[in-house]
Amino acid sequence: MEKTRVGVVGCGAISGIYLKNMTGVFDNIEVKAICDLDAERTEKAAREYGIKNIYTLEEMLADDEISIIVNLTTPKSHYSICKKAILAGKHVHVEKPLCVELEEGVEMVELAESKGLYIGSAPDTFLGAGIQTCIGLINDGKIGRPVSATAFMMCHGHESWHPDPEFYYEKGGGPMFDMGPYYLTALVNLLGPVKKVAGMTGTAFEERTITSKKKNGKKVKVEVPTHVNGLMEFESGAIGNIITSFDVWGHNMPRIEIHGTEGSLSVPDPNSFAGPVYLKTMDMKEFVEIPVTLPYSENSRGIGVSEMADAISSGRKNKASGRIALHVLELMHGFHIAAASGKNYETRYNCIY
Repeated sequence: MEKTRVGVVGCGAISGIYLKNMTGVFDNIEVKAICDLDAERTEKAAREYGIKNIYTLEEMLADDEISIIVNLTTPKSHYSICKKAILAGKHVHVEKPLCVELEEGVEMVELAESKGLYIGSAPDTFLGAGIQTCIGLINDGKIGRPVSATAFMMCHGHESWHPDPEFYYEKGGGPMFDMGPYYLTALVNLLGPVKKVAGMTGTAFEERTITSKKKNGKKVKVEVPTHVNGLMEFESGAIGNIITSFDVWGHNMPRIEIHGTEGSLSVPDPNSFAGPVYLKTMDMKEFVEIPVTLPYSENSRGIGVSEMADAISSGRKNKASGRIALHVLELMHGFHIAAASGKNYETRYNCIY
């Protein structure tokens, strides 16, 4: 099998699992080179994962053997790096969210399509065993016609554990742009595209204090809403709601639940690849656990890169596509726009399956 060569931009916290899987699990791709502004961090990653080449971004874009750029930088750098890669004739897979501004996301996707290039985007967790099992149950009619969905991601922020948590409270951060992509990508793959949203937002704390070791005691100004409540009308007619929050100390709400005319489905954490999956049909007294037997139940980040490489070679559309990521980006902006305007937001950028 001829491997697709990729270049990885960004060697921060999330890069470890990507590099581990792309060098040791997915045999259709090869990491030819990595780059990062932090030389020490880049050298450490190269040693740990046996990567021979440390490049600058310019060297990576100039290497004709590299087909895919994997962009693992922070959100505010997604657009500029992805655009440079696309203009250089490279396919792109980018960490979530697709980018910060909706207009930039539209430009990226349309530019890639005009050049016959692929865009892939995290999260690719929906390709894992847990959510794929749920998709199968819905497609098999186990809960009848889906009519409603709920999703909850609530915690008290990341400053207690993340070494560099400032960007979570800057533009492009906040609970919706940080964690919303996992939940919304799962919901869109479970129920299809959304046609209209409403929203309300709030900010409980104007300032945060970092308590993680590296920057303990540093004050961070909060520039984005830290509690977002969104309401969705899916094109199928189902109604969904999502709450993402950095203002909650603890909760007992489900991750995601889908309710249909003939039953209900408890979906596992969309930030993971495994189960558990629970099903209750109209003739059951209580939820029962459904065995998760499909592949990729372990942490398989990077599967989106591997799947996109296969899609490119076979001429089909990739599953963790730029169009889905753009639809999710628009939903996140839509909640905030609706909250500010007091009016529903109708989506314009539908995803293509």
